[in-house]
Amino acid sequence: MMVKVGNRELEMGGPHLTELRSSNEILHDVQALRERMEEDGFLLIRGFHDRQKVLHARTSILEKMDRMGKLDRDTLLEEGVMADGSRSIFMGGTNEDLPALLNVLNGEYIMLFFDEFLGEQSLTYHYKWLRAVGKGDFTGAHYDIVYMGRGTHNVYTVWSPLGDVSYEMGGLAICLGSHRFEELKKSYGSKDSDRDGIGHYTDDPLVITEKFGGTWATTTFEAGDVLIFGMYLLHCSLENTTNHYRISVDARYQSVNEKVDERWSGKKPSGHFK
Repeated sequence: MMVKVGNRELEMGGPHLTELRSSNEILHDVQALRERMEEDGFLLIRGFHDRQKVLHARTSILEKMDRMGKLDRDTLLEEGVMADGSRSIFMGGTNEDLPALLNVLNGEYIMLFFDEFLGEQSLTYHYKWLRAVGKGDFTGAHYDIVYMGRGTHNVYTVWSPLGDVSYEMGGLAICLGSHRFEELKKSYGSKDSDRDGIGHYTDDPLVITEKFGGTWATTTFEAGDVLIFGMYLLHCSLENTTNHYRISVDARYQSVNEKVDERWSGKKPSGHFK
């Protein structure tokens, strides 16, 4: 099966693209989770969120998008079919108008998970990175540290698909081993997107592997699944080749005892370009 990763078409199971491994078998062993994070740089946990709560959040987002005129009115709301002329939508912010989404991302279950994983009380950034990715779009390969590196570097991204995501709809892909690319971490990973005017490292996933090594990995996702990873793990997305929006959200978590990047926290986070 051929899959569009960034601007490349790669064969699933071929030399450049493999399947992500799940960490569900160690979900209740916090030390094993820490060791897996150190080893792999990420945790794929199936069914981490309550599926019905995620689908409830999805419905509220789709209702918002429908009010914006972004959905095809001749199809079912839950299908998330793009209206003619619509494009990707970025809905980043505190999302206070979407309480069902915040119930998932700020809820007791995920906060207790990070309390245990970090070994101390955790917090989540008020700003959430909510996206509805349309046909033909993808996210280029990048380290998250470039966008949120002004506080502690011990921050974890939780990427949550808000709906089931096939290969064709464009889920996340990770460059295995990239959390150990010391040369890249010291160069690109030392940049600040606002200060240095820099963003994604590349749209071509093979530029990374040919220069630094590693292999790309992805999978299909279901509502409730999560990918958890640190600030120095290269990731991108597959291209959405369908006319259905791929809705997903990034949320960030760290210890309350470490410095917070103030662009992303507080009642009215300033965001980028500050």
